[in-house]
Parts: sequence; C-alpha cells; structure tokens
Amino acid sequence: MTNSSTGPRIGFFTRLLEDAPAEKRYRFALEQIQAAETCGFDSAWVAQHHFSAAEGGLPSPLVFLSHAAARTSRIRLGTAIITLPMENGVRAAEDAAVTDVLSGRRLEIGLGSGGNPTSFPAFGTSFDERREMFADNLAALKTLLAGQSLDTGHALYPEATHLSERLWQATFSSGGASAAGAAGDGLMLSRTQPRPQNSPGASLDEVQLPVIDAYLSKLPNGVDPRILASRTAVVADAASLPELRALTEPALRSEADRLVGYDISGLSFDELLIATDTFLGTPEQVSERLSADRVLSKATDVSFQVHSVPATNETTLRSIELLATEVAPALGLTLTMEQAA
Repeated sequence: MTNSSTGPRIGFFTRLLEDAPAEKRYRFALEQIQAAETCGFDSAWVAQHHFSAAEGGLPSPLVFLSHAAARTSRIRLGTAIITLPMENGVRAAEDAAVTDVLSGRRLEIGLGSGGNPTSFPAFGTSFDERREMFADNLAALKTLLAGQSLDTGHALYPEATHLSERLWQATFSSGGASAAGAAGDGLMLSRTQPRPQNSPGASLDEVQLPVIDAYLSKLPNGVDPRILASRTAVVADAASLPELRALTEPALRSEADRLVGYDISGLSFDELLIATDTFLGTPEQVSERLSADRVLSKATDVSFQVHSVPATNETTLRSIELLATEVAPALGLTLTMEQAA
C-alpha cells in the first residue's frame, strides 16, 4: 500500500438514491464501494435515513457496512451520519464495536443530531429534543467506546479498540464545531449548507472556513485534526456530459430553492450548479472549480458524492474512476494504494 500524494485523503459517499428498489440500491452501493477501493479511495461513507426511499432508504448503516466489510479488504467504512437522537447510545456502541471487529478495525463513526423532523416521533422523541438526546446518547456511547463502565457497571464487549479515536461529529455551526474539537472528535462538513441571510451569495468555503477555525481553536494539544469535507462531484467523459447535464437541470431546479434559500428561477444552469455547490463536468472542469475551494487545503479528508445529480450506477462508477485517475492527481488528493492495472 502506497500513497501517491500528501494532500487530503479521498473518499466516496453514497446516498443510495438511484431510481431502483432497495435490493438494487444496496447492490449498487456495494459495487461503488468496491470500485472506490480498487481505484485507491481511502474511505467510503453511507448515510442513515429512516422511512423514506426519497431520502436514501438506508435505516441501518452498520448492518450494510458489515456486509461491505466482507466484500472489501482495505477501504475505511464510515457512517455519514448515524442520527444519534433516534438511537440508543448503548446499543449503537455495541453495534459499532461488532462492525469494527468484523471489518478488521476499519470503521469510522460519523454522528449527528438529524435534520428531518418527521422521523423523530416514531422513536419516542421529538425534533425539539434532539440536542439533549444527542448529548445523552453521545455520553453513553463515548463512555463504552473508551473502555469505561456505565453507572450500572456494564462495560462493552467486544472491546472497541481505538474506536473512540474514530468518532466524527457533523455540524453546520461554529458552536457545534467547537464542541467536536473540544471532544477531540473529527469534524464533518456538508456538501452544501444554508447561507447567512445577509450574504446569500457567499461561497461554500466562506461559510465553512469559520467553522473549521472554531474546531481547530478548541482541539486539545497533541490531538491531530480530522476534517472531512463532503462535496458533490460528478465527473463524466465529454461525450456523455450533454445528456447528463440535460437530466440534471430539472432535478436540480426542483430542489434548488430548498438548498439555496432564494429564488433561482433567473439563474442559468451553470450559475445554478455554482449556487448549489454542484461540481458537474469533465475532469478538467471539475478540477478547475474544486481547485478554488479553500476548504480542501485545510481538510484531512474529502468525500465525493453524486447527489443531487440523478446519476445512474454506471455514471457513478465512471465518476469514481475519473475522480481517481484525473481529478485526484490534479488536486493533489491522496490515493491510499496504487491503482489496479
């Protein structure tokens, strides 16, 4: 295993949003993770979404990652994220520990408080209580992963060897980043996020750089920063790009108001791609736009996803290949093994 660069490590993030039944979505995601490993990606991430196929339809990410672990050998496998307020912290710790053992200690645990209010009542809680529930469950999970006993005297089996050092917290805010830093956890940054009302046209790095600064300011001495920046990047061959752009424009416009927060009807498609933080194009085009993203120079990891582009499995697999062979070298991203011949 060799590194081809010293820049951020490259990861792949799947939301499982292909237009297909669950069994095919899960098979596609597995194929994509295996392709990412073959191409030299360092990590692969999956999201947790309850009840809704439109959101991704993977309620049990650790179950899926256990299966992915059996089909891969090297790539780190992560959750981005587990919605911790809708979990039991003790149970989450146990499931994570077992998955980590089965994967050969390759698990990365991304955690968050959740953003979909409609799912919370099914788990006996509410969206308004999410921060308190997150804190309570996080405390129990961290106690167990650190090898300590709960107030009841119970300790974790199997032992979570160094798993507490592979926790990540997702946040939009400087306050959340400060908490993650003070805890010594990794910081997970979203592919896009709401802009300040007084600056709706701000670039994503303008919004996220202060979040990174807040995280770094609270990180204990001697603890290495871990900053994962997620980005929507779909890379295509020039011949197939016009059709992909045509498919993407209506899909992106349908959700752009939610993503952007202002009327986008007057924007051209290329302006819309910029406004929604969507990197879609040839390797040269994507590399050029990403090279201006100042967050990437501060990140330790960058994970690429295809959402909100309506990409097929074939499109995603080709994008993974082009990200590894063309974009990563252009941006100095680290491949963690030599590409297969």
